[in-house]
Amino acid sequence: MTTIASNLQAVRASITATARACNRADDDITLLAVSKNFPSDAIRTAYHGGQANFAENYLQEALDKMAALHDLPLHWHFIGPIQSNKTRAIAENFSWVHSVDRYKVAERLSQQRPADLPPLQICLQVNISGEVSKSGVAAAEAAELAIRIAALPNLKLRGLMTVPAPSDDVMQQRAAFADLRALKDSINSAGLHLDTLSMGMSHDYPAAIAEGATMVRIGTAIFGMRNYA
Repeated sequence: MTTIASNLQAVRASITATARACNRADDDITLLAVSKNFPSDAIRTAYHGGQANFAENYLQEALDKMAALHDLPLHWHFIGPIQSNKTRAIAENFSWVHSVDRYKVAERLSQQRPADLPPLQICLQVNISGEVSKSGVAAAEAAELAIRIAALPNLKLRGLMTVPAPSDDVMQQRAAFADLRALKDSINSAGLHLDTLSMGMSHDYPAAIAEGATMVRIGTAIFGMRNYA
């Protein structure tokens, strides 16, 4: 068994164990393999290990991988910052976008989504920890933005995404994820029907699952450490 395949097996087993410990069904949680900075061959190996959902941060890198892997039935999720000049390519090539934090970006994605494709699945990125250096709409402004985006055609607003301030303290991790869950519930009480919480990465996904994550974004635990050189 390859390292990637064995890592996938270990992560899936951990997700199952964590979900059951929280009285949740493990099939309520979707595993996204974050493949940024890893070659298309690594993605192909993961696919043959049973993985179909992949998340990318950088548009051109993702497009190159899509071309190299066009023979595989993969589901592509965009999770990186979105520049206005990149929205057309994102709208044309991805199934999900997790990093929408401005109405202008959502509007462009809506306008540029091809008519022959299903609605683009959208998560609103929330800066749940209020970090100046982080992308994301402020929690206090999320409901108003969600209501506006939900009205756009060619998009389906599914839920919220966050990257909280890093912490090794499990209780702090859970507190941030609990805040995002509470925000989703509050938005739904205003009349929306959000069903997705995209939260949790390699270092904190058990805490995210405990607080209701429906998608976890795992890179290092599957593919290994990245070489940014």
